[in-house]
Amino acid sequence: MIRRVASGEFTAMLRVINAAAQAYKGVIPEDRWKEPYMPAAELQREIIAGVQFYGWYDRKQLLGVMGLQPVRDTTLIRHAYVHPDHQRRGMGGTLLEHLLELTDTQDILVGTWRDATWAIRFYEKQGFRQVTADEKDRLLRAYWDIPERQVDASIVLRKVLESTGDGPKALC
Repeated sequence: MIRRVASGEFTAMLRVINAAAQAYKGVIPEDRWKEPYMPAAELQREIIAGVQFYGWYDRKQLLGVMGLQPVRDTTLIRHAYVHPDHQRRGMGGTLLEHLLELTDTQDILVGTWRDATWAIRFYEKQGFRQVTADEKDRLLRAYWDIPERQVDASIVLRKVLESTGDGPKALC
């Protein structure tokens, strides 16, 4: 079941995020890694900044999270994590599909670490395409609030949805 993550589930959300983020250890630049990967204060700042989190639940247990953040004329997919014990079961793709159905913009962007090849493959499988290096730099500076070092070590993928009377639909 997918639903919006309730404020009382903050600790469960941190648990999923930080367990799944262990995959980044030794992959992303060493100076960008920290323990925990996402401290509670950082997650709280993301929520205050407008990231709306949705979760995948099994018997009321939160197993995966993904955020949706409208920013001006674009929607960002933020902080997509599935607990390692439950990965490769389609939860991430189903969560992403659900979030895309909720957006009212045509331009969907996701940023991820350049060396997180598994994440890049996941988004490409879902129809996202990498933007050029120049466009990546412009988009990360325009739509994200991240340090310049993270801009250098990241990529951006884009998916353009076709607007229909029933809401946006993915362009083929």
